[in-house]
Amino acid sequence: MKNAAAKDAHVKTVGYRLNHTARLQRARTAKLLTGLGLFPGQETVLKLLAEHDGRTMGDLAGALRVRPPTASKTIARLTAQGLVERRAVNGDGRLVRVHLTEPGRTRASAIDGIWHTLEQEMLEGLDGKDRKRLRKLLRRIEKNLAGRLGTDAHEDDADDDADDAPADRASE
Repeated sequence: MKNAAAKDAHVKTVGYRLNHTARLQRARTAKLLTGLGLFPGQETVLKLLAEHDGRTMGDLAGALRVRPPTASKTIARLTAQGLVERRAVNGDGRLVRVHLTEPGRTRASAIDGIWHTLEQEMLEGLDGKDRKRLRKLLRRIEKNLAGRLGTDAHEDDADDDADDAPADRASE
């Protein structure tokens, strides 16, 4: 019995739980995005462009925290779907800005509904205090890991009291 308990001990670690939860969240996100004809990662690009249209490829790669070739592949796929278009700046082919098309803008708006649905599904059964505590704990873990890697934690480190979602307040 001792070997069986030791064998499954990793399942009880926080790291395992976080990794497994993240995988499930990504799988559920992918399933929800298929309804919009999108793949994971594409929704983030559309939302970034909805916030600030006409970004350069370098801007997008930086905001996505990926290398420029990765961002370029995503933009090529979104262009093929007619959701974004590349435009040369002042006829200079070296500087290109990416813009949403009307169908891209429509899809970007629909993404909020998917994110809201996913958030509700993930946090079902947690009251407002638990949701707030979970965000704080995850932010602390992010900071710990970012510090070890010598990088910045996520830029959304605002105080949770200021950014509680209405759904969180309603369930308290």
